Amino acid sequence: MKTRRFPDLSCFFLLLASVGVAHADVGVGAMPIEGAETIIDGSREMLDAKWIYWEGPGFKSAMPIKWKIVEDPTEEGKTVVMSDDPVAAGGKYGSADIVTKKEYRDFRLHIEFLVMKPGGNSGVYLQNRFEIQVLDGDKTKHGMGAVINETESPYEAYTGVGKWNAYDITFRTARFKDGKMVEKPLVSMYFNGKKVHLNQTINKVWGGPNSGLDGGNDDGNGITDRPGGLKLQCEGHDVRYRNTWIKELNLEKPDTDFTE
Repeated sequence: MKTRRFPDLSCFFLLLASVGVAHADVGVGAMPIEGAETIIDGSREMLDAKWIYWEGPGFKSAMPIKWKIVEDPTEEGKTVVMSDDPVAAGGKYGSADIVTKKEYRDFRLHIEFLVMKPGGNSGVYLQNRFEIQVLDGDKTKHGMGAVINETESPYEAYTGVGKWNAYDITFRTARFKDGKMVEKPLVSMYFNGKKVHLNQTINKVWGGPNSGLDGGNDDGNGITDRPGGLKLQCEGHDVRYRNTWIKELNLEKPDTDFTE
């Protein structure tokens, strides 16, 4: 999808964002919206400055981050981040995942990924809790683009191995009152410019303690009222990331829908 920019309407967009409405262009190549922070630009400097390993119960690696900076296979002269750490070989998830140093509540996220080989596996974890799956070849509730175990895979939106894909996500964290959750997390998502999830409720943290925050708390049902970073999963596969940015929001109403 061709990216469109409206610089003359920037003040209007800022006003909308301030009252909890997210508007942005979507798809591969989408540029950061006003107020967004770039967190992956393909450089080692940004990787080291804004990311660390998540030291969960399955963690096996050590700083500095062993993920590689490699050439973009589609654009000569550009570099991207590659999810490769030797300790994760064989699919040992949780052993070398990376997470942003900054933690978030409500946000708008744009992230681009490329799976290099069939069966390539990674994952995008919202708040280091809730996985949006990156898994070539899987069209189930555990498959590509699924809000894991909550939705079916919108596999038809996937461009395939060796090509760049984009998730555009608006996420609203759970709300609590007197220490009890009164509103569950919500997410809406475009996959390569196609809206595939709309105000999808997330019921729990799936996958156990190695999956992220609260995964080992009451079998993932014990979601807590604390922010979390954006996490990327290392499964011992060559999955690459670029052009990733995030903007903090304050979504007062339980609505994550947004337009291009």
